[in-house]
Amino acid sequence: MNNFSISYSAIALVASAMIFSACQPQEGPAERAGKQVDNAAESVGQHVEKAGQDLQDAAKSSKK
Repeated sequence: MNNFSISYSAIALVASAMIFSACQPQEGPAERAGKQVDNAAESVGQHVEKAGQDLQDAAKSSKK
């Protein structure tokens, strides 16, 4: 009997997760724009970090 209750619990959990994910609204234009801003900010941060590393490398090689 205990195995059946675990199985039913697992089925109920999976079914509720599927229902919940199906009810999620599509992302709107503001969410898409926000994601683009986040991606752009991350890209800028990576470029700034690389530029800083390049400057450090240049400073080290000029001291030699």
